[in-house]
Amino acid sequence: MQLVTPEAIAEVMALQPVPHTLAELEARVRAGLPRSALRAGVEQAAASAEARRALLAQIIPEATYKRRRERLSPDESEKAERLARVVATATYVWDDADDARQFLGAPHPLLEGRAPLQVALTELGARRVEELLWQLFYGLPV
Repeated sequence: MQLVTPEAIAEVMALQPVPHTLAELEARVRAGLPRSALRAGVEQAAASAEARRALLAQIIPEATYKRRRERLSPDESEKAERLARVVATATYVWDDADDARQFLGAPHPLLEGRAPLQVALTELGARRVEELLWQLFYGLPV
């Protein structure tokens, strides 16, 4: 069950036209998202320029990112979508972009003291972060 809509995920990446279903979003990811989608997601996720630069380099090496003209590869697009999904979920749960960004960048004890953004760099890690966010949202014991 996914409570964060494809539109909310697309909004984090500033995608146009906006996909309205997961199938549409998945097709866009498979075809390769625009390079700007990753940049927009990173800007939503990290507060400072230094943190944005570091996060971008962890997702795609800087030299590789610079070589990309217009489109990311499908693998890079999946990473951009994963980041946007986690940011959209955190924003939904906290109901404030700044609070979401603060949560994503701060070490969390249930994530072995790692920041949610660091954990979310892998698909399984992103699932852990999303699960934690939904537990917080619903007031479940964590």
